Amino acid sequence: MPHIPTEALIIAWTAVAAIVLLMAVFAKLYRKAGPHEALVVYGFRGTRVVKGHGTVILPMVESYRELSLELMSFDVAPQQDLYTRQGVAVTVEAVAQIKVKSDPESILTASEQFLTKSPADREALIRLVMEGHLRGIIGQLTVEEIVKQPEMVADRMRSTCADDMNKMGLEVISFTIKEVRDKNEYITNMGRPDVARIKRDADVATAEADRDTAIRRAIALRESATAKAQADQERVAAETASLARQAEAQRDLEVKKATYNELVKRQQAQADKAYEIQTNVMQQQVVAESVKVQQVEKEQQVKVQEAEILRREKELIATVLKGAEIERQRIQTLAEAEIIFKKGDAEARAMNLKAEAFQEYNQAAVVDKLLTGLPEIVKALASPLSNVDKITIVSTGNGHSAGMNKITGDITEMAAQVPALFEALSGMQMSDLLGKIRTIGDKSPKPDTLPPADDGKAKAAGAGK
Repeated sequence: MPHIPTEALIIAWTAVAAIVLLMAVFAKLYRKAGPHEALVVYGFRGTRVVKGHGTVILPMVESYRELSLELMSFDVAPQQDLYTRQGVAVTVEAVAQIKVKSDPESILTASEQFLTKSPADREALIRLVMEGHLRGIIGQLTVEEIVKQPEMVADRMRSTCADDMNKMGLEVISFTIKEVRDKNEYITNMGRPDVARIKRDADVATAEADRDTAIRRAIALRESATAKAQADQERVAAETASLARQAEAQRDLEVKKATYNELVKRQQAQADKAYEIQTNVMQQQVVAESVKVQQVEKEQQVKVQEAEILRREKELIATVLKGAEIERQRIQTLAEAEIIFKKGDAEARAMNLKAEAFQEYNQAAVVDKLLTGLPEIVKALASPLSNVDKITIVSTGNGHSAGMNKITGDITEMAAQVPALFEALSGMQMSDLLGKIRTIGDKSPKPDTLPPADDGKAKAAGAGK
């Protein structure tokens, strides 16, 4: 920790002590005025009023005095009798509320008047002023006005004292009369006529009240009797009406019972009659249904007889016509067999003629026929390719056997298989077939016509069919 010189510490402590001393002196010189008082400062800077804040009082050249602004309350009760306008001596006791005004000018005025006096002397001075004004006001009024209108006396007192109070820097807050009395019992006697009148009025009011009460009681009794009589009449009328209604109800009930019994009997009779009618109707329906059953039975018998007649007719037709029909069918069968035989004979003759024509072909004709038919055979073999819409060729890199050459090569191979196809269909070698063609010209021609078929055999064949 660094070392602080002793001289510096002394200077510091001296400065602190000086500041504290100055603050103490300033606090001693500073004065504050509360809300209930005012400071009247006078001296080097003149006279000024401090209210609600503080100020510094310079010593030896300034001084101050405190002036209370609180409300002052004291009795105003003159010891001497006060005479009214009628000459009646009265004693008046009142209470006054007075205070110093709050403005600086009034405070200065009040300080000039009362600052050097004690509170008792100040109140005595104010009381003398107010008693003088009260004496003047009482002399202008009658006893009746003073007694009956104390507010009017207070208002006059405040307005009359206002100028004098302003001159002293004061204001009258309130003035209230506590008591007014006299030694000659004027005030007491003044109230007697009123008391008598009040008593009289009270007696009259009592009598009128009793009369009104008696009248109202009589009226109430009469109204009560009338209401009771009317209630009795209404009760009797209500009972009579009730009995009448009960009798009417009983009568209506009897009438309704009679009507109901009559209705029940009528409905029972109608029901019995309806049952009898319904029974007859049902019996008639049973008879009608029986007749219908008999009629249906007869119709069924007629239908059976008609069916028997039809069966016998069909049986007769079948017996008589069956032989003729069989004979007709036999003749038709023989005719169809003869036609089939003739057709077969004609086809056999045509085949013989075709064979003879082929036998007459020479070798060149047969070869020509084979060669001219070869394109048709190849065309037939290639016809499936014409149904192909699109051919996609994929080359596998095998030389001439790939692509389009593969397709044409396959067609060539199919065409080369035609001779083998002829050999498979004919069952003989192509060389043998050509060898037979060479010898065709060496054979003698056959007759132009075949011998006719035996008619007997044909008929027999037709009959067999």
